[in-house]
Amino acid sequence: MVDAMSRPESKPINSANLVELAQNVIRNARFPHLATVDGHQPRVRPVSPVRVEGFTIYVANLRRYHKTIEIEANPQVELCYLDDDHDQVRITGVAEIVTERLVLQEIWEANPLMRQFLGNLDNPELIVYRIRPTKVRFMREWALEYFEIPL
Repeated sequence: MVDAMSRPESKPINSANLVELAQNVIRNARFPHLATVDGHQPRVRPVSPVRVEGFTIYVANLRRYHKTIEIEANPQVELCYLDDDHDQVRITGVAEIVTERLVLQEIWEANPLMRQFLGNLDNPELIVYRIRPTKVRFMREWALEYFEIPL
C-alpha cells in the first residue's frame, strides 16, 4: 500500500489554460502513438505528424503499410502524445484521406523528408490522413485524472 505522504504531487491545473497546456504537449512530444484496430486486435505505433492545426493532426502513410487496411476498415483512431514531463494528450478522432491538392502541396513543401523518400507528390504510395478530433483529453503526470478539452 502506498503512503499518501510519499505519493508525488501533480502541479495544479488552471482549466482556463487547458488548450495551451495540451498544445504545448503536442508541440514538445512531436511523435505520438497512433492506435488503430486490426479486426479485434488493437495496434499501436509511433507516427510522425506532417502537419498540426490545433488538435487536427495530419499523418503521412504508405499505401502498403498495414495501418492503411486497418484505417480503411475502421477509421476511428486515437493519438497519444506523452512529453518529457509525462504530461499526456489523447486525441480520439476519425481518420480521413486528404484529397485537397492545395493541402497536400503545402504538406509536401513543408516536409523535406517526405520529398526525399517519395520523390514526388503524385507517388501512388503516398496517403495523408487528417485525424479530425471528436474528443481531446489532457492529463498532467500524477494527476490521475483526464481533463476534457472543449472542441
